[in-house]
Amino acid sequence: MAQGQETNQIDKIERQLKDMQENFEKQQREMKESFERLIQQQQEQIEALKKQLAQATNVVAGATATNQPSTQPSDAERQRLQQELAAKLGANAAPSAAPPPAPAPATAWSPTQPITIGRAGQAYMNISFDVLMDVGSSTAHDPSAELQLGDHDPISRGFSLRNAEIALDGAVDPYFKGFGNIVLKLDKDNETSIELEEAYLVSSSLPANLQLKAGQFFANFGRQNSQHPHQWAFVDEPLILTRTFGPDGLRNVGAQVSWLAPTPFFTEVSLGVMNGEGSTAFSFRNLGDNVMGTNRFHGRATLDRTLSGAGDLLYVPRISSSFDLTDQQTIVLGISGAFGPNDTESDARTEIGGVDLYWKWKAANSQAGFPFVSWQTEALIQRFEAGADPTVGLPSETLRDWGFYSQVLWGFTQRWVAGLRGEYVNGNEGLDDPNDVFRGERTRVSPNLTFYPSEFSKLRLQYNYDHGERFGTDHSIWLQMEFLLGAHGAHKF
Repeated sequence: MAQGQETNQIDKIERQLKDMQENFEKQQREMKESFERLIQQQQEQIEALKKQLAQATNVVAGATATNQPSTQPSDAERQRLQQELAAKLGANAAPSAAPPPAPAPATAWSPTQPITIGRAGQAYMNISFDVLMDVGSSTAHDPSAELQLGDHDPISRGFSLRNAEIALDGAVDPYFKGFGNIVLKLDKDNETSIELEEAYLVSSSLPANLQLKAGQFFANFGRQNSQHPHQWAFVDEPLILTRTFGPDGLRNVGAQVSWLAPTPFFTEVSLGVMNGEGSTAFSFRNLGDNVMGTNRFHGRATLDRTLSGAGDLLYVPRISSSFDLTDQQTIVLGISGAFGPNDTESDARTEIGGVDLYWKWKAANSQAGFPFVSWQTEALIQRFEAGADPTVGLPSETLRDWGFYSQVLWGFTQRWVAGLRGEYVNGNEGLDDPNDVFRGERTRVSPNLTFYPSEFSKLRLQYNYDHGERFGTDHSIWLQMEFLLGAHGAHKF
């Protein structure tokens, strides 16, 4: 019996040893599998962080190139991702058993971003389409004859569609950005005309705070000349700008260099050099309108002056500075000039000078930029050397024109802006053509109200009181409608 009990005890110990060995091997296999899974999870976490970091870097670079505010991870978020990645890569402790994060969802397109239609590496292109349409009436039978002289102003009673703009912008490479604006317009006969309003490149990597622009572009003169019609705070262009720069504004083919001065406040100095030729250089080398087979400007027959040297170019210098008066108030001051030849005589020249002021107040607790009050004023003076034209009895003389506009905008609640603009233009009498609509004394007062259903549409109601020594007094009322597909790049403050 004793021998049998010892045998049973040995068998029992052997079974216990076998069970323990099997459990140990099982636990060893499970630990190995668990460790391999954790290693895989750790690798997946590292790869996910790498992708998030790459995505954040690309988005920030793209937003900087388009001059648009980024809605993607900020620099602080990108730094946090870098720190997490470094911590993962440098961790020596055993990996945690936390499950891997879910893959980051693909970034959805936001309506506040431009539509990207092509991308290759760092190069890309955005596109947008903006349409302005006006409807209204006037006591003037033909408002475009003397009242609405701007090329994008309402031109007739009833409906007008004077600006349908295709805007393109993008990064060419690490050194240049490109911009283009193609405008389509309908005339009184509903015929379509197309103009290449702007097409230029801008440098993005010059040293010493320098920037170069080259191509066809609006001259950097004052505040409104370089703005597109959808940026205007009123339906029509100020009178003094159409008198000095003509219906199209001052724009031409050329180059411009600008310098951001190293001052405690914003100061920019620029110099534009342009051909100064054609209707978009209205007061310079412009042949004027064809009258019975002869090109005339200010009543005088014009010469087709060719570009023979640097003295025949148009020069546009400007300096502007911005100051923060308080945390809620900002003011921008500017001085501009435009100097070049005109076509009324072989040595005739034109000189235009201007000063501008912009002030804005925005409440400290504002929401979406409202409420706010802004005030914008520009004053210009022009000296035009008019050549002699014996065929119509006009001697050589100097024509002087001057004027200003001043406008106040009040964003009294979200999406609603009330505005008021006053204007005055005049000039010396001279012996020019009495039918010249771009001369003579004139005043205009324009109150308006604008409603923005969203950032992609607007409705604007405006009344104009016009008085001029050549046409008397007229009253007009216009309703303007705008819609935008895509988004324009950020505009200057």
